[in-house]
Amino acid sequence: MEERLQKILSRYGIASRRKAEALIAERRVRVNGNTAALGDTAVDGEDVIEVDGVRLKKEPERLYLMLNKPRGYVTTLSDEKGRKNVSELVADCGGRVYPVGRLDLNSEGLLIMTNDGEFANRLMHPSREIEKTYLVWVSGWRAERLAALKEPIDIDGRMTAPAKVRVLREQDQTALLEFVIHEGRNRQIRRLCEAADVRVTRLRRIREGALALGELPVGAWRALTEAELDTLQNEL
Repeated sequence: MEERLQKILSRYGIASRRKAEALIAERRVRVNGNTAALGDTAVDGEDVIEVDGVRLKKEPERLYLMLNKPRGYVTTLSDEKGRKNVSELVADCGGRVYPVGRLDLNSEGLLIMTNDGEFANRLMHPSREIEKTYLVWVSGWRAERLAALKEPIDIDGRMTAPAKVRVLREQDQTALLEFVIHEGRNRQIRRLCEAADVRVTRLRRIREGALALGELPVGAWRALTEAELDTLQNEL
């Protein structure tokens, strides 16, 4: 059965569908020796599909991981600036996995990684509205800033949905806040804080849907349990 190339690449864990489309657009994908173009189809198991000159092998074992991302790592599989990336932390997981969503260089905490492109697409799709919970340490704090943090802001021409924010601890001009958002727009929490005139000193994601970071050490990873995966799949 013929399928779109990006769907096949996603199923093989090469990349999410969106990133697979970018690989095709960059002329890095070949089918039966011919450079592929966006919109091309292929028959998995019959056509010879190559990415960067490497032929696709049979569908790999599905891997679903939780990583406690440290600060100072980029959420990519490589980096043109030579910065440390999260793939280095899961090199011993038994396969090639990629991050679902992102955490900024200086953010830390829960990051799901997988080689299941369909699962990743469903989890990231805005219509799912999967809630993500963050602990955010701030300075320049005053109690009246709380209302401003809950107000929508414009990011790239679209208004954000209101964030759920509560104060867990405050002292002098510092505070520990809990943010719950479901969009995950580019630097959304940091931009909300900038708009409210408070400075983020630390940002840590602790939950995504029903999946909690728990006591996983910084820089460590573990496989999701069947129960965790089932619960997460049910949210999709």
